[in-house]
Amino acid sequence: MIENEQNNREHIAGWLRLHLTDQVGAITFARLLKHFGGVEQALEASAGHLASVPGIGVKTARRITESRDNVDVEEELDLADELGVRIITLDCPDYPPLLKQIHDPPAVLYVKGDLTREDELAVAVVGSRNCSHYGHEQASRLSHLLAAAGFTVVSGLARGVDSAAHRGAIAAAGRTIAVQGRGLAGVFPPENTDLAQRIAENGALISELPLQYEPLSGTFPARNRIISGLSLATIVVEARKRSGALITAHSAMEQNREVMAVPGRVDAPGSAGTHKLIKDGAVLVENIQDILEALGQVGKILKSDAAEAAIKAQRAVEPALFNIEQIRLTETESAVFDCLDLDPSHTEHVISQSQVAPSGVYASLTSLQLKGLVKQLPGGFYQKNRVGND
Repeated sequence: MIENEQNNREHIAGWLRLHLTDQVGAITFARLLKHFGGVEQALEASAGHLASVPGIGVKTARRITESRDNVDVEEELDLADELGVRIITLDCPDYPPLLKQIHDPPAVLYVKGDLTREDELAVAVVGSRNCSHYGHEQASRLSHLLAAAGFTVVSGLARGVDSAAHRGAIAAAGRTIAVQGRGLAGVFPPENTDLAQRIAENGALISELPLQYEPLSGTFPARNRIISGLSLATIVVEARKRSGALITAHSAMEQNREVMAVPGRVDAPGSAGTHKLIKDGAVLVENIQDILEALGQVGKILKSDAAEAAIKAQRAVEPALFNIEQIRLTETESAVFDCLDLDPSHTEHVISQSQVAPSGVYASLTSLQLKGLVKQLPGGFYQKNRVGND
């Protein structure tokens, strides 16, 4: 057993050394593997031999040979152990099969949490960081319904639509995966630290970047290809003309995955990107049936009871009037709901009055919205909806 663990650590260390070497991104890594037939051979190759690899060249070959022997692999492995992060290589049987199919899959994945067979039924939900109330609401609603149908919801942990998508899936007791644009030693944005922990408990945090790598503008487009690569389809909820969410959508197209978009107001700048996607052939999404139909055979392989549960969940969130006696609430949801009134209350007030942890309050508020009991207002305020027995 100990010998197997040591062999596995040595195997990962080799892949990690090449992965952490300067000038070796996903595409260069793949070229080196194809040319040399293995990681060890690539690590032992001379600068002259490296320069003969298509797309490498003399300058890059020199940088690779200078860098690879100075990589502190043991420090990275020890930090991964300390943080509870697992490192998965492209040849590992646990590597996500959908992601492996794209033309530039990450050679190494850092994972905090668990990846399961269930995650092969995954849908990405992405959109604007500065989303409207409508965008936040639709991201939460669709993610909740997807999770109820047995899908894993994939997003990027960013502000706005991404955060709403993760919270919606968690509120439905479903699985969600966040692909970070930084190393897993930290969380970006920092205010999502608590959400990141909940995601790790209900799915996984993923990154291809070294553990202590800080977020840079250039890391996010590369991150987006992983979001779409993990997913059967990408749904864009809200996006301006130059939104980063459109990069994810275009990555999905290049990966031959389905692209869907949620329509918005015709005069809203935040809907310009999604409307352009729809004009260009993206599937217009209003409900869970639209998603299942677009996925075709994938939708059919879902257990019928799970799909039925999702459609029932949708029917439950659509009416404007509810009877509270017919809706089951968890103990935490009840505590949060009891702190609200028909007059607006701020989240800080709810946290203080309910004595529920902030993460529990936010998750409950999302769930209560999806059940039609609570309405979100601008500025972090919430109020009860009128219900059938009021």
